[in-house]
Amino acid sequence: MIEIAIDKKIKTYMGYNRLRVEDVFPVSSVTKVYGPSGIGKTTFLKIIAGLITPDRGIIKVAGQTWLDTQKKINLPPQERKAGFVFQDYALFPNMTALEHLRYATQDHQLVSRLLRAGKMETFAGHRPHQLSGGQQQRLAILRALAQRPKLLLMDEAFSAMDDELRETLITDLKILLKEFGTTTIIVSHHAQETLGFADRSLKID
Repeated sequence: MIEIAIDKKIKTYMGYNRLRVEDVFPVSSVTKVYGPSGIGKTTFLKIIAGLITPDRGIIKVAGQTWLDTQKKINLPPQERKAGFVFQDYALFPNMTALEHLRYATQDHQLVSRLLRAGKMETFAGHRPHQLSGGQQQRLAILRALAQRPKLLLMDEAFSAMDDELRETLITDLKILLKEFGTTTIIVSHHAQETLGFADRSLKID
């Protein structure tokens, strides 16, 4: 179980606003986070990952405290080990698809399985600039999964894929996430993108 209660003042296109989120995320659940543009959805993911610190808040994952501003506890990102699929993919330009996955794990059997799940076997030797937007997006997802994370954070992770490919990938993702016991939080602007993937939702107003 993941418990999150955070509060942070953020700057939006409408001026300053307060981002307040309080929820409990069941183990292995997939939660869609949605709301108006600029409301702080990406900021929310970055707070969970430890990339941004809220003004006040508590984050507990499987009984471990990641953040407690009152007690001055704030684990760095590398200790939280959350998988993060960034909106801009954040791939290494000089690494091939295969090297990205092997950088994340030494389990070669898992690497082969991930390449198959993402339909990336024939692109294993390609670098990011040789891949389409959808292929880069799939690689970013596979790299995050290669760590077998207990928490996976996804920011508009299916936006560059066509419907058929997204549906196929979601089917394989759900099997892997259940096997790993991974809890997933995905930000999306479009309900269609997470259809058949998310089993609960969280609206940020």
